[in-house]
Amino acid sequence: MGNKDEATPPDLSAEVTPNSPKTRRSNRGRFFAAAMLAAGLAAFGIVSRWLEHNRLARWTEAQATASVELATLEMGSADNGLTLPGEIKALNEAQIRARVNGYIKEWKYDIGARVKAGDTLAIIDAPELEEQYQEAKGQLEKAEAHAQLARLTSRRWAALRSSTVVSQQSVDEKSGEANAKNAEVAVARGNLNRLQALKAFTEVTAPFAGVVTARRIDIGVLVGPSHPVELFDIADIHQLRVYVRVPQSLAPQIKQGMKAALSLPQYPGRTFDAKVIATSDAIEASSRTLLVQLLVSNENGALLPGSFAEVRFELPKKPNVVRIPATALLFRDNLIHVAVLGADQRVAFRRLTIDRDLGSEVEVSAGVQVSDRVVNFPSETLQEGQAVIVSSQAGADRIDGQRRGGDNKQ
Repeated sequence: MGNKDEATPPDLSAEVTPNSPKTRRSNRGRFFAAAMLAAGLAAFGIVSRWLEHNRLARWTEAQATASVELATLEMGSADNGLTLPGEIKALNEAQIRARVNGYIKEWKYDIGARVKAGDTLAIIDAPELEEQYQEAKGQLEKAEAHAQLARLTSRRWAALRSSTVVSQQSVDEKSGEANAKNAEVAVARGNLNRLQALKAFTEVTAPFAGVVTARRIDIGVLVGPSHPVELFDIADIHQLRVYVRVPQSLAPQIKQGMKAALSLPQYPGRTFDAKVIATSDAIEASSRTLLVQLLVSNENGALLPGSFAEVRFELPKKPNVVRIPATALLFRDNLIHVAVLGADQRVAFRRLTIDRDLGSEVEVSAGVQVSDRVVNFPSETLQEGQAVIVSSQAGADRIDGQRRGGDNKQ
């Protein structure tokens, strides 16, 4: 009835028995795999957090460390010219005052007038002086009359001495009286000459040829030594003096006879030739400068005294100076320094010896070399030995940190 060859289903009850060895081995394998997976996930989390911590630390350090910009240094003088401010003054200047007391009767020249030496500028009415002069004339005439009588008397007494009518003592007394009267005549004549000289001062004259630059009087104004009022200002401007203050470091290069060129704002593009005629041969203590005097011709009257001018000297170039931007200078303890970066990226301050100030940059003769890394726009908060990073490196670190921070947020 049944086929012996027909397959009989296997009995699997023994394989699925929970406590069978095979089942136990399968459970252990799955547990080991789960443990390995958990360990891998934990290790991955630890490593990723450690890496992120290091990135954050580097980013924070980059943010906290001061970043600096380096200045561009150049070797040698910028040019061979030195330009300094100068002040133009007249060759001769005089403030005219009255020598006698009186009232202005007439004035003849106003501002801008050209006068010659000896020209009458004004006339002073001095009635008191006139009265004193007339009195002095009378005193002189009186003294001369007394002296003449004394001389005649002395000669007569000298003639009587030979007849023994008068004594020698009397003759000597008359001779002495005559000499005294002659002295009184000299005194009276001197007083008259003095008053006559004062009368000449009633005409106010120009001491030299020039131009009237100021008139401070009018008709009827009371003037004189008792009333110190300036009448006129006269300036000789056919030549002009130019005064320049040269820094102490450049003073040895300014020599007498050196040429210079003047530039004035009212004459753009035009220069005037000048020559050094003298120096003070002394450094002014408050400004540490040398006063230099130049002379410039002004025959056409284009230059005016009191004007501001830029004076340019042609100086030999200096190949050994270093040019530094003015933005790299740092003032500490009233001295000029720069901040220099060492190989360890730490700040060191160096004091400079400035040879010439060019405005936007300075020429330095000592303190730095052209190969030094000088900080541009140094902060007042920089400290000696402080670690900094150059701005290009700092920018790269910040950008990298910002990128990683954005990736983490995603």
